[in-house]
Amino acid sequence: MLHGAAESGVTLRSIAETIARGLDLPAVSLTPDQAAGHFPSPFLATVHGFDAPVSSAYTQELLGWPPTQPTLLEDLEHGDYLTTPTS
Repeated sequence: MLHGAAESGVTLRSIAETIARGLDLPAVSLTPDQAAGHFPSPFLATVHGFDAPVSSAYTQELLGWPPTQPTLLEDLEHGDYLTTPTS
């Protein structure tokens, strides 16, 4: 399987914390029981309870691809996702 992630081991928690920081909101951890009440479906509660880190080492080797763009967390922190569009 090929992965286009430049870095390995990015946790869902670190993604959530980065987004929360950009929105000036608190990031909180939920127990499995709390998550079941928070998310609209049991599937989402279960999926968000797991970290499934990926590695692109095989992809980089196979394709001769050296990542050059910002990492996911850098992109989330410094990208323009949280800016309000202007008309």
